[in-house]
Amino acid sequence: MSRSGSDRAPAGPAPRFAVVGNPDNRRVTLFADAVRAAGLPAPRVVPWERVLRADGAEFAADETVRLDSPGENPEVDRLLRGVQDPTRVEGSALWYARFTEAVRGLRGGVRLDDADELAVLFDKRRCHAALAAADVPVPPSPTSGPGAVRVTGWDDVRAVMRDHRMPRLFVKLAHGSSASGVLAVEAAGGGRVRVTTSVELTPDGRLFNSLEVRRYERERDVAAIVDTLAPDGLHLERWLPKASQRGRAADLRVVVVAGRATHAVVRTSASPLTNLHLGGSRGDLDAARDAVEAAGARWADVLAVCERAAACFPRTLCVGVDLLPAVGWRRFAVGEVNAFGDLLPRLTGLPGSGAEGLDTYAAQVAAVLRRTADPSHPHHQHHAHSHSHRTGSTHVSA
Repeated sequence: MSRSGSDRAPAGPAPRFAVVGNPDNRRVTLFADAVRAAGLPAPRVVPWERVLRADGAEFAADETVRLDSPGENPEVDRLLRGVQDPTRVEGSALWYARFTEAVRGLRGGVRLDDADELAVLFDKRRCHAALAAADVPVPPSPTSGPGAVRVTGWDDVRAVMRDHRMPRLFVKLAHGSSASGVLAVEAAGGGRVRVTTSVELTPDGRLFNSLEVRRYERERDVAAIVDTLAPDGLHLERWLPKASQRGRAADLRVVVVAGRATHAVVRTSASPLTNLHLGGSRGDLDAARDAVEAAGARWADVLAVCERAAACFPRTLCVGVDLLPAVGWRRFAVGEVNAFGDLLPRLTGLPGSGAEGLDTYAAQVAAVLRRTADPSHPHHQHHAHSHSHRTGSTHVSA
């Protein structure tokens, strides 16, 4: 475990940071602010656009390299997904292939993100299987692990609902993020279905990401959406009934830095999609902790589930864990683990986390400084190998 942020580390050579990101993005700005606040020179910023056009980038052996999200940049999105309109949903499989190739084209430096682990984190099927193999509680899924079902279209989803007795499930893009392409599907009786999603289906059959959550009840519309998304790869999960807060569905985003849960927010929504950019809002974390303890569980055990999930990715400094509380706030499952799940502006660390008073970026800088001061520390020492209302399909925030 990391030492407390208040521990005084012995003097040593200060790290030189570099970050691969989109220079004008708030993520890069917030990280650079945290680096400067620690008394270090501003990080060298290497734009994703340059990396993609040059087939890689070089880093000095003593540079500590952070990868940040390539999202929220139309030109980078075009280079990755091959679509002209960033609000289109399609293209996530190509995004995944080009992104993982670009990561492997980064050479040199001390990496805070591992290429192999990123390839798992950005494939929901592989990530789910890795978590399940480590006995991390996850929603049942027929599309991950041994004997995984291949989904080629809506007929396969219908078969899963029948054969696996899943009248309510989530259909997700295997390589999607920020709820892009996510459908909450439920049997509505009489063979009918009802779907809640942010996908906008146009009359000519095109799919767009929207900031408006909508409902589809005509099966031909649902089939058109799923059949269009299927070539990019789909992941199916049982829809677990979630706990509520003030009458709204609730889950948690927990940030884990250097193996320790440091930050958490409750996200609530009137719809099954709690993402903040889709109308979700931050809930009351103290009330959630009280509900856990009133149910006879321990808050420390809740955070431990997130740390167990993060431990599946030991060479990645920071991940954001989406934790799903079951009705009653006593049981929890991990919905997803996000490589770029730390965009929680102005949120400071949990009591006892070692990150009190630090935002998510400052906590990561502090973790690197502790590691630099103690090179024998086993955590995250990884040297890279040389090898409208519409919204873009980007890998962005909680």
